[in-house]
Amino acid sequence: MLKPDMSAETLQILPEDPARDAEAIEALFDATFGPGHFAKTAERLREYSRSLPAINRVARLGDEVIAVCRVWPIRVGETRALFYGPVAVAPDHRGSRLGLTVTGEALEAGAAAGWPVAILIGAPSYFGEIGFEVAARDSISFPGPQDQARVMWRGLSSDAVPAGAVQAAPDLA
Repeated sequence: MLKPDMSAETLQILPEDPARDAEAIEALFDATFGPGHFAKTAERLREYSRSLPAINRVARLGDEVIAVCRVWPIRVGETRALFYGPVAVAPDHRGSRLGLTVTGEALEAGAAAGWPVAILIGAPSYFGEIGFEVAARDSISFPGPQDQARVMWRGLSSDAVPAGAVQAAPDLA
């Protein structure tokens, strides 16, 4: 996976430790997205679910959380899937490809755990670098408005092609 150069300090990519990381992650989301991120369609999936700390990935530089990729259990039609995001990188580390690094490590964890498919909403030019492709138009429908050109998927441990309505699936956690 990509490993950005972060100087002499040791960069660590680790599973999320909720007791240690939760406050720093929320502060990072606020710094990255501002209060408007709670209004996004993707938040409707997250508000009734729990992320998966064993699959989530956090980048630490020393004691500081500088990037995160959270992952959530969902269903796309009848297919079990993981929803990747938000992905956030501290402002002074943007441009380091760290978002791809934490997402890539979280993809590896999802595949190792046997999840068949990964879904995310993001920039194709960015996330395409780690194997995501834009879903066929209207093949994956989110609960609320969503730019279909940013709905992306990637196989993890199966050849399943996801299609259908996206639903939160906290029972799969």
